[in-house]
This record gives sequence, structure tokens and C-alpha cells, in this order.
Amino acid sequence: MLRTQLNTFYRSASRGTPFRGFHASAARLVKVGDSVPLTPLFEGSPGNSVNLAEEIGNNKALIVGVPGAFSPACSASHVPGFYKNLRGFNDKGITQFYVIAVNDPFVTKAWGESIENHQAGTDQVKFLSDPRGEFSRDWDVLFEASKVFGNERSGRYAVLVENGKVAKTFVEPDNTSVNVSDAEKVLEGLD
Repeated sequence: MLRTQLNTFYRSASRGTPFRGFHASAARLVKVGDSVPLTPLFEGSPGNSVNLAEEIGNNKALIVGVPGAFSPACSASHVPGFYKNLRGFNDKGITQFYVIAVNDPFVTKAWGESIENHQAGTDQVKFLSDPRGEFSRDWDVLFEASKVFGNERSGRYAVLVENGKVAKTFVEPDNTSVNVSDAEKVLEGLD
């Protein structure tokens, strides 16, 4: 009996399929030590490609992933929280912020402008489009959201990048809540 179960487990594991509540290959998710993906993002229009790895270079930056531009939690609390705490982040040497959404670049531009109209420190924050979710897929933070958003979307996260590598991650386990990646909690977690 045990031999049969082990054989079934090993066959399942080799195919990457679940076996009695276990999964042979765990979700990878973005982790400390990962590089910033070279996948192009877009700022404002499809003609304005941004290589975030090159843009950040050897600086210290915070990348904030959101499920959707103009969505309630993203617009009302998550992203505004980073504006509210800019001084605290600046005190820790973070002066570059990138908000990434799986939306087209026109939507992310309009969304950024709508938020920036009510915030200070707008020159430090860039809103970037990941239109096909490729950047999010590279960090394994893409999730199925077609029932609400019509396609796959980025899970909610905040990632500290230093010298081109992930230094700290704050990834929401359910993809959409604003708990782990809340700006104040991220700021506290950088100590």
C-alpha cells in the first residue's frame, strides 16, 4: 500500500500535479535576491517603453503592484498611502516609486494623473503599464481575475529594490487585500 502511494506521489510530482492536498511545485512568487525583470513596461503611451531594471539601476526604489487602476482599494487607500508616507520612505533613502498595473498605458496615465491631482511628491512616483501582464508573470504575482477585471491581474504587493535586486517583499497572500503591502506596514517593515 505504502509503495503504491509513494509511486503515485512521485509520478504526480514529476508532472507537477497535486497529490492529496500537496502540490509538487510550490508557487515561486517574487523573493529576496530576484532581479528586476527586463520585461518592458509603458509610461503614458505604447510608444514610451520603460525598462525598469535600467531605470532603477543601482538605486533604492519601491515597486508597488496593484490589481487595477481606478479600483476602489488601489485608488482610495493603497497608492495614496505611499504618497502620505513619502517623507518616511525618503528618510530611508527611497526616492523612486513605481506603481505597476495590468492595464493599458492610457489608463495608467489617467489614473496616475487623477491620484497626483490630490497628492504631493508626484515627481517621485511613476505609474507604469504592464498591458499583457508579462512583468507580473515574471515575478509570479499574476492571478486569475477575469470575473472582476476581465483578465489576469497583478496581485497586490510592494517590493524594495536595492542595486537591481529585490531586498524585501510585501506580497498580499490573497492578491487583493491591503494589509501586508499597506504603506505604513511597509515603512515599519523596512527597519
